[in-house]
Amino acid sequence: MPATAGLCPIAAPADLPPTPPTPDSLSYSFTLPAAPQSPAIARAAARTILRAHGLEDMADAAVQALGELTACAYRLAPTAELYVSLRYRDEALRMTLYDAHPRHTHPRLATACDTRRRAALRVLACVVKACAGDWGFGDAREPGGGTRMWAVLPREGARTYTEAAAP
Repeated sequence: MPATAGLCPIAAPADLPPTPPTPDSLSYSFTLPAAPQSPAIARAAARTILRAHGLEDMADAAVQALGELTACAYRLAPTAELYVSLRYRDEALRMTLYDAHPRHTHPRLATACDTRRRAALRVLACVVKACAGDWGFGDAREPGGGTRMWAVLPREGARTYTEAAAP
């Protein structure tokens, strides 16, 4: 008797028809080096991911926002890596970046560090405001600590941002 006798045939993933990516299936996480080339890598990855999920209309705003988050994080990160998360939910792209820079417990140091980070994210603030989105930073709330930065871009706002930038 053959070894496969009596087994139910199950379609392997390669045998199933491919499911095309949709906006709601956009869910990516990746790690980047804390290095000068990382913003360019993050921008290229975001553009490719958005195109694959049919969200090209958000690309200009999202690529700019993610590049700003990544540039800020790599300059402040005391370790060699940054963690990036991209999710599309409720008609908005959610970008989160974690760096290992600890939140300061001394009030003056915390204020100085927050002021420096906020100044580094001025362009991000403008992009997010133009898209009617939200952004911020705070404790990572993850093991090991660090800082979490985020930007949320509603699709309609990002689309308007792109149309306004078009000649």
